[in-house]
Formats: sequence, C-alpha cells, structure tokens
Amino acid sequence: MHSRTPLHIKARREDIAERVVISGDPDRVKQLSSFLEGPSMVNTSRGYVIYTGDYSGKRVTVACHGIGAPSTAIVVEELLMLGAKYIIRLGTAGGLLNEMKYGDILIASASFSKAGGTIGGYGGDVPPPTAPSPEMFKALVDASADSRSRVYVGPVYSGDTFYGEIDLQELASMGYLGAEMESSTLFAISAIRKVKSAALFMVSNNLVRGTKLLDARRLGEYLDNASRIAFRALTS
Repeated sequence: MHSRTPLHIKARREDIAERVVISGDPDRVKQLSSFLEGPSMVNTSRGYVIYTGDYSGKRVTVACHGIGAPSTAIVVEELLMLGAKYIIRLGTAGGLLNEMKYGDILIASASFSKAGGTIGGYGGDVPPPTAPSPEMFKALVDASADSRSRVYVGPVYSGDTFYGEIDLQELASMGYLGAEMESSTLFAISAIRKVKSAALFMVSNNLVRGTKLLDARRLGEYLDNASRIAFRALTS
C-alpha cells in the first residue's frame, strides 16, 4: 500500500475507518450518515463529503466519490492512503431488464468498461481485474437475503460517459443487468492495491423502458433497505 499524502481529501488518517461505503451523490452520503451512530463530518474539501461514525459497534466511514471514473479513482486512492481496507460502493444504476423497478437491488458480480479511459491509465496493455472481492461479494449477497426489494445479481456495464451513445439493447442482449459509471474503477484499483471491495446499486431508472431518472431525494425511500445490506455486509 502506498503511503502518499492525499491532495484532495483534507482528513487525518485517524478520521477514516477501515470500512467505507462510498456513493456518488453528496446528498445520498448525508442520508447514509444518518444510519451511523455519532456521525462526525471529517471532510468537505472539493465537495467530497465524508462522515465517520459507528454501525453495529464497528467504525464506518461514508464518503462521496463524485461522478465518473476519474473522480472515483481520486477518492478511492486517497481513502486507501488514509487507511481504508474494505470499500463498498452503494450507488445507482439504470436497469437493463424490462421488469426492473425503482429501488430494486442490483449486486455486481463483475463490471466491465471499454478499453482505455481511467482504468487504462493503470493497466497499460494488460487490463486490471474488474470484479468484486469474492468475500465481500458473498457478504453482500448474504446480507440481501431479507431485502424489501427484489434482488438481482450479475454483471454491470461501467461507462465513462453519461450522455454518450450506448446501444442499450446490445448491452442487455450481452447479459448486462445494469449500467453505471464507477464500479469498474473501484474494482480495478482494489485489485492493484490489494484491498477488498464490492458494489450494489439501487435501480434509479429503467433504461429499456425509458423511465424517469430518480434523484437522491426520490430514491431516499429505498435507501434504508440498500444501506442495511451494505452496512451489514461491511461489518460482517
């Protein structure tokens, strides 16, 4: 593990727990912090809102990673510099199955993106692995056994652009269950830095049916279920 000093997260090493939940929306991170006991804000620099508190007697950090792979890479790397060892991304994904509904849970068994981009800056000619750590993946699946929403488990597509031209029907026909923007970056860095990570998503819209994208406030009614799964897996 490298020991460089973070340039963007202005927190001390003792401010960051070994167990971390990351999410892209700062509003969702604030919502997540409400599930912790005694949460304390430890960073707001660059808009990366970070809280640390306790969950089931164990110290946990919740952190905003912003939008997209480059921002996620910065936050994950700097959290690792500050002592994080186990990271779960709790985010949103567009569903690629016709039956997927708002708030359904999608657990990533793998995450793939096009060659190049942020991950290309790490792997050179050999792409790094972009799958969750087996132990943490299993922990998420186990923790979702009593989910209040339907649970899907499978591969996701992790794109580098939000408004880019993507053939959604092709993604669905290839077996992808959802599309998002950050998990492959998390998995790649985790593999390279020898730490453990996994990812789960709330379905925020159905890309096949073209349903409206819900924001953090509208998805808040589903967050209790998703956060319980993430925190249970992280502290198990």
